Amino acid sequence: MLKPILLVEDNPKDLELTLVALERSQLANEVIVMRDGAEALDYLLRRGAHADRAEGNPAVLLLDLKLPKVDGLEVLKMVRETADLRSIPTVMLTSSKEEPDLERAYSLGVNAYVVKPVEFKEFVSAISDLGVFWAVLNEPPPGSLRIVRRPGS
Repeated sequence: MLKPILLVEDNPKDLELTLVALERSQLANEVIVMRDGAEALDYLLRRGAHADRAEGNPAVLLLDLKLPKVDGLEVLKMVRETADLRSIPTVMLTSSKEEPDLERAYSLGVNAYVVKPVEFKEFVSAISDLGVFWAVLNEPPPGSLRIVRRPGS
């Protein structure tokens, strides 16, 4: 079984576009959607409503910057400060081109900062490329959990 992609997005239109783009990339990874930063942290830390979720981290965390309850930069900060989460590839997926946001994201250890394209075709292409790279092509750090498919399974 493949590791899921965790998508944290509160904007319904951006969420729908991102899901369509990931679907078009034909990734086999399940996409788990969280609508705010607090819910994402509960999922990642396996607490609250997500205390019983299966062990293991997502293949990639696609994280919006402007989120309700806990913003994306605070989620990123917590992920990087938590030993069990630190190695999750994290992509900030946002409409903000503000230099302070970009600088803060990189100073907190984001792996990539992608500004959401306005054109649908460009958006689909960008998300598809992200999904394929982080969920399929990227080699996780040594010691991280990676689920390997065995022949016949």
